[in-house]
Amino acid sequence: MRITFWGVRGSIPSPGPDTVEVGGNTSCVEVRAGKVLAVFDAGTGLRLLGKSLLKEMPITAHLFFSHVHWDHIQGFPFFDPAFAQGNLIHLYGGNNVSRTLEETLAGQMDHPSFPVHLSDMGAKMVFHDIVENRPVTVDDGNGSKVTVTAAPGNHPNGVWIYRLDYDGKSVVYATDTEHYAVVDPRLVKLAAGVDVLIYDAQYTPEEYAGTAGTGGPKVGWGHSTFDEAAKLARVAGAKHLVLHHHDPTQTDAAVREKERRARTLFASCEAAREGLTIKL
Repeated sequence: MRITFWGVRGSIPSPGPDTVEVGGNTSCVEVRAGKVLAVFDAGTGLRLLGKSLLKEMPITAHLFFSHVHWDHIQGFPFFDPAFAQGNLIHLYGGNNVSRTLEETLAGQMDHPSFPVHLSDMGAKMVFHDIVENRPVTVDDGNGSKVTVTAAPGNHPNGVWIYRLDYDGKSVVYATDTEHYAVVDPRLVKLAAGVDVLIYDAQYTPEEYAGTAGTGGPKVGWGHSTFDEAAKLARVAGAKHLVLHHHDPTQTDAAVREKERRARTLFASCEAAREGLTIKL
């Protein structure tokens, strides 16, 4: 299994000299499991992934959406493989808002927001509803299976947390979820013994409480902190923790400091950065 980070920011892209080390693109994580290409979220980092995939076409991709807030879908209209005939893209998401995943993606590409409609893209697209306790299985091309299991997180309008298992290795993608007073038992169950836990650590504890940063307290905004990430990793028995969905106001230096503090709580920990690759 190979995990590659193409977008690691939350809320809005944040390019500039103060974010060049970590990167400014929003959420997009690629997982290669055997011959299976799985992608978690379609933030602006998806555009860069699409460019890298051009040399591999025709491709079959499995694109899992945590939810459909803008910072998780805005890269899709710029995903080059979606415009090419011969490519097959399976798209998975929740039907827990007023529109389906297909209707939401089509809506952001409708007039007057975008010049090309979803129906004009050349790739074949197949949409699937994600349901809790109903795993998605994909053949890896070598007789083994990739299994993706989902559980609901804690975010306004809903969010899905995903676990991918393949050949004895595992990764959990848990973005845009807010901690509770106790560690979320659903996430503990989903992340039990996972090799890599990718978790929403948008805020520091001080930013979350409103004693630092801008905009006052962030309670109820649907995001978590690095100390809660470490707590979940310990309780779930995760082997490695990756802090994800960095706040757009956090500079490279601020992310490094968040990483340093998190390592005092959970030693096998790092902050997600564009281009980071983890091999299992």
